[in-house]
Amino acid sequence: MYDMSMARVVDRNIRALLQQRQEQQGSRSRQERIADAVTRFAGSMRFVYIHLVVFGTWILVNVGWLPLAPRFDPSLVILAMVASVEAIFLSTFVLISQNRMSAIADRRADLDLQVSLLAEHEITRLITLVTAMAERMGIDEAQDPELSELSRDVEPEKVMQTMEAHEREVLPKEG
Repeated sequence: MYDMSMARVVDRNIRALLQQRQEQQGSRSRQERIADAVTRFAGSMRFVYIHLVVFGTWILVNVGWLPLAPRFDPSLVILAMVASVEAIFLSTFVLISQNRMSAIADRRADLDLQVSLLAEHEITRLITLVTAMAERMGIDEAQDPELSELSRDVEPEKVMQTMEAHEREVLPKEG
């Protein structure tokens, strides 16, 4: 059976996430919107087709295979320069968009971490409460040594230090 209270929570969360996404889209600067639009277009098949036609025509005209116009770039140096300048600008636009998206991803990761830490804290409190209840009721599993470890809050700083220590052991040293 479908839990309607769960559906309300999921619906509320989806709406909150969509609202946040819309606010982020609306708060972009004009330059960011331009960079996103250029990046979106440059990542489309329309962009590829346009380049196939333009560069293909350019090459065919300048090697003499398509006598639609006089050869204006027989060595294709101008084409190489145009393509290089275009690549510089396109890569800059892509980097601008990626930097913005990376900042958004960092904020989401921070939110995920905060939610995870809160959930861990709540679970720790539940373990403590259930263990105390089991002890009062005389249930033997309450003496499990693992429960005492689980009933302590995780300290993120110690987890990070442990992760860094393991990385130093496993990953080769640079330099």
